[in-house]
Amino acid sequence: MSKQGIHFNISERKILLRVADILSVLGMLYLVSTLFTFDYFTVTKENWSWIVVLLLYISVFGTIFELYDLQKASRLDKVIGNIILTASVTVLFYLLTPFFTPFLPTNRLQILYFYLAIISALFIWRLVYLNFITSPRFYKKVLIVGETSNIEIIVDAFKNSDPNYKIVGFINCEEPLENKIKYRGIREYEPNEMHQVIKNENISEIVVASYNAETITSTIYNDLILLLERGFPIKEYTQVYEDITYRVPVQFVGKDFYKYFPFSRSNQNKFYLFYHRLFDTLFSFSGVLIGLCLLPFIFIGNLIANRGPLFYFQDRVGKNGEVFSIIKFRTMIINAEKQGAVWAEKNDSRVTPFGKFLRRSRLDEFPQFLNILKGDMSLIGPRPERPYFVKELSQVIPFYETRHIIKPGLTGWAQVKVRYGSTVEDSLLKLQYDLYYIKHRSFFLDANVIIKTLSTMLFFRGQ
Repeated sequence: MSKQGIHFNISERKILLRVADILSVLGMLYLVSTLFTFDYFTVTKENWSWIVVLLLYISVFGTIFELYDLQKASRLDKVIGNIILTASVTVLFYLLTPFFTPFLPTNRLQILYFYLAIISALFIWRLVYLNFITSPRFYKKVLIVGETSNIEIIVDAFKNSDPNYKIVGFINCEEPLENKIKYRGIREYEPNEMHQVIKNENISEIVVASYNAETITSTIYNDLILLLERGFPIKEYTQVYEDITYRVPVQFVGKDFYKYFPFSRSNQNKFYLFYHRLFDTLFSFSGVLIGLCLLPFIFIGNLIANRGPLFYFQDRVGKNGEVFSIIKFRTMIINAEKQGAVWAEKNDSRVTPFGKFLRRSRLDEFPQFLNILKGDMSLIGPRPERPYFVKELSQVIPFYETRHIIKPGLTGWAQVKVRYGSTVEDSLLKLQYDLYYIKHRSFFLDANVIIKTLSTMLFFRGQ
């Protein structure tokens, strides 16, 4: 086997971005304090608490403003805006929390130094990242072994999830057919070329993407065994798909489904469930109080632009398939479904102008904090669907009702990853994210959902 090139996995790149952001900011602040009359923030052992708070703000606001989204991190136009937003909000919060941070300086020029140091540090490092780490020399080159009929789905999923994941070509693992399907997106190699391709293209790993392992020819099987014995990385497609896209590919799960659903032990962990419920209760009380403060303004907006009842009640399917009544601020015209249940659409004509604002800002969801207090819902989980659509979708999408093994949520992994869903295909995509959350449920993933929800609200990505 040839010597493989250097590449960074998704998790490694995300860690690299965060660590380098921290080091570049601290390094720039130390440089500024050395070259200029700048004593507002000094990098010393005595000021360790100031440093911790600053790094926490950069990490949290960087996540909210998508500074660590790998797709956006590989585009200069997106990076510039995200850096400005992150630095601006970080400095603002840092200046407004003097109990944990230095007292405000009398010389306002100190604040300007502080702000420009953070922006310039992040910008310089991200230019290095764009021109070096995301360059082709660090691409992870992959060879696919699988059925030709699945190649297009596989290539598109990887291409849209990780810009540094380069599929060089594929080998059809089936017995040659007389009228075989051709895919023109990437190059197809013959099975006897496998070892030569690995050497010539500096392939980093092979991904086996066969829906049915019995279709793999004995020749390819023996070659894969030989490569494995030499220590060459060979991975199964569904696991790679899950690691890169953060969703479970249910469309590729067959009769051995139990291999793909080792659901998170947090679903049965009493300690996790207790704190999850405690967090739900505390957060919901806060949400209800905020909702009461917003209620007069929403009432006036509804009176002027919605003309009808303020609240809207609807049956939804909850945990273990039990039906409950969800409460929302009304966003559609009265009798919007007099012809029967229909899918909501993007730019739905039934949505009122004020209702559109409520949806995009997610304010229409505030009354659901009452559902959380009642115990029908949780703060985080799959969004509850209507019984009519659950019955319809469960007949065409495999494992659809699996999402009901936990409580539905006000927000969820699918909601922060997918902008809109109005078709069966969209529901399949959302299910993949929901199952990923159920499979990997943890305190860390919950925190990630909360932060990304704030990002969704700030950028008005609601329906």
